[in-house]
Amino acid sequence: MSAQNSQNDISAQLQNKVSQAFESGDILMIKAGGSKDFYGRSASISQPATELNISQHYGIISYEPTELVITARAGTPLKVIEQLLAENRQMLAFEPPAFGKHATLGGTIACNLSGPRRAYSGAARDYVLGTKIINGKAEILSFGGTVMKNVAGYDVSRLMAGAMGTLGVILEASIKVVPQPETEITLVQTIDISSALNKLHQWSALPLPMSASCFYQDHLYIRLSGTEKSLRTAKQKIGGEILSEADAFWHSIKEQQHDFFNNKQTLWRLSTASNTTPLTLADDTLYEWGGALRWFQSNQSPSVIRESSEKTGHTTLFRSPAVRDEVFQTLPQPLLKLHQNLKRSFDPHGVFNIGRLYPEF
Repeated sequence: MSAQNSQNDISAQLQNKVSQAFESGDILMIKAGGSKDFYGRSASISQPATELNISQHYGIISYEPTELVITARAGTPLKVIEQLLAENRQMLAFEPPAFGKHATLGGTIACNLSGPRRAYSGAARDYVLGTKIINGKAEILSFGGTVMKNVAGYDVSRLMAGAMGTLGVILEASIKVVPQPETEITLVQTIDISSALNKLHQWSALPLPMSASCFYQDHLYIRLSGTEKSLRTAKQKIGGEILSEADAFWHSIKEQQHDFFNNKQTLWRLSTASNTTPLTLADDTLYEWGGALRWFQSNQSPSVIRESSEKTGHTTLFRSPAVRDEVFQTLPQPLLKLHQNLKRSFDPHGVFNIGRLYPEF
């Protein structure tokens, strides 16, 4: 039996399991590598859920380096995709965190998590060109394609990015990739947080080849990516010393292996305006994305955290050893209704991942 036929069989098996759940009223929890199991709410359901494992539905379907597009099955390990791209001096522009060696493409897209390049290159969903899914009625549906184009109506394929599996099972995804930069350097300088945020805000208006930024404990790190000439010019404007072992540093930030993340406190993620004043919620804060993403630890209750930050930005309880029921910021009623309508359209009988995003769906 060919590999293609084998994967077609697995796709059919997944579809059959969804069909059985649809007909019997069972609930399915989608799982692959398990590297993002910590993220999101614990399922709040009134009956046991059955695991739907898609990790065996893997493999590169097509990859044409000259077209800058890769299509792969959802269970394909993220490291396999990144290695293949690196062999052709290409990469995923959104620099996704893996959080484990078993991370998959499907989980990466479902969580819509992006790494240090996010503020300068775009989010995971910005690079999703097309998807094939199984909806809650066990129908296999394809959306989008393999080229960037303007279309009227909903960009359904990108709805899957960040849906946490609540709308359907991602079977395949086509992703836009980009060339690796010619060269990179990271500059570091000692500076206070207020001055750092002001500089980051000013630099964002300039044509600088910035691809990552981080501030922690009076040290500002700026990664520059581009040509040798553009980096020399940018270094003169920004200043600072060149950081050795820069790749290891950014890997530690992306994968949350930096010392900042190595404790057992609850980790919060705040998305805010880049020039927002420094946080008062916690003493220890790590800043990314030009100041627009702020990580902090606190054992205060979610209600206290959100009351303190509700006028500042959007908070997410990213990782916690205990709390799993107040992860995402409460949605305004009109937005909640929109989410519920989408859920009813894709999964009318509530087959998939009930409660992973919000208790209402």
